[in-house]
Amino acid sequence: MKLNNRLNIMHVLFAKRCLLCGSVSERDLCPPCHDSLPHLSSHHCMVCALPLATASVCGACLANPPAFERSIAAASYAFPIDALLHSLKYEAKLALAPVLADLLTVRISPADLPDFILAMPLHPAKLRERGFNQALEIARGVSKTTGVELLPLACRRVRDTRSQTGLPWKEREKNIRGAFTCEADLSGRRIAIVDDVMTTGATLNELAKVLRERGACNVSAWVVARTLPDRLAQAHSES
Repeated sequence: MKLNNRLNIMHVLFAKRCLLCGSVSERDLCPPCHDSLPHLSSHHCMVCALPLATASVCGACLANPPAFERSIAAASYAFPIDALLHSLKYEAKLALAPVLADLLTVRISPADLPDFILAMPLHPAKLRERGFNQALEIARGVSKTTGVELLPLACRRVRDTRSQTGLPWKEREKNIRGAFTCEADLSGRRIAIVDDVMTTGATLNELAKVLRERGACNVSAWVVARTLPDRLAQAHSES
């Protein structure tokens, strides 16, 4: 009896716990917490991932198609996804990277798999300051699960641009212009860019343009979270 009690205590003390609620769980996120995440509806623009009445292509992407053909996003940029990403990015909680990668990979079907995966590059100055690239850490998990080769050194960020936060689309586009370079020969290759968050898509679009110039025949954007405009965010939270 004493041995059983001791084993029960050890199980409680050292059992895996949900990252959000702290309850004992076989997974990083217990089923109730996982189900309560702000998962994106299957009805969204196939290009920019913004919600639509049906799965199609939105008017903005039809009028001005970005350099990437498809976006896959795990969730909207809302609580608690935003908190998890913040903890990874600014608190260096690297153990969250594979958890976030898993949320993304479940959205990826065999038909979506490209030839190579690239992570959104950080400028060397930002990399020295932070010590790691959160997009690369997530991309490692995605590559491991999908079996698609990750090219960690194919592209570089050569301009240390100011933060895109708060800038309108035109300013974001101007701010990020010429920020990337790629030395890899991507002729005829299908590429997926992995990043943590897509807001307007300007940064992803700029990198996708560079990949196109290097011969990529198809570029997709894979992100953990998609920021929704206020009106769509409210509708999404109420659905």
